[in-house]
Amino acid sequence: MAFSKVMIIGNLGRDPEMRYTPNGRPVTEFSVAVTHRGRDAQTGEWADLGTDWFRVTVWGDRAERTAEEFRKGNRVFVEGRFRTREYDAKDGTKRTSLEITADNVIAMERRSRDEEGSFGGSAGGASSGGGGATVSPTRPSTSDDTELDDLPF
Repeated sequence: MAFSKVMIIGNLGRDPEMRYTPNGRPVTEFSVAVTHRGRDAQTGEWADLGTDWFRVTVWGDRAERTAEEFRKGNRVFVEGRFRTREYDAKDGTKRTSLEITADNVIAMERRSRDEEGSFGGSAGGASSGGGGATVSPTRPSTSDDTELDDLPF
């Protein structure tokens, strides 16, 4: 038996693109940027240490909801199966693509309230019932995101 599971939190690098397979199954693809932060060895200041890009594929009903709800820049949590794929770039060099087939995609930011005071839409597998608020995980509300950078995960 083999098992592969990956979880990432990052920002969408482009709007999701949805299409349908020849048999009518929806599939949505997008990219997620995960930026690593740490203290600069020379200055001691927080700095970006690099960004990893992941290609994410979502299938079925989740694909349709993802394409409707998410946009470039949204912070998301993605959980799924991980694989790498090697390919030849246009310049002839060998490259590696980091790909995730998502089982779950969740918005990591608060929804804005519409004029009626309810939260709009649903995200990544959550469904909205009749007229109530859709609940999705949110980040702790802080005035400065650097407070979160000390977390060990």
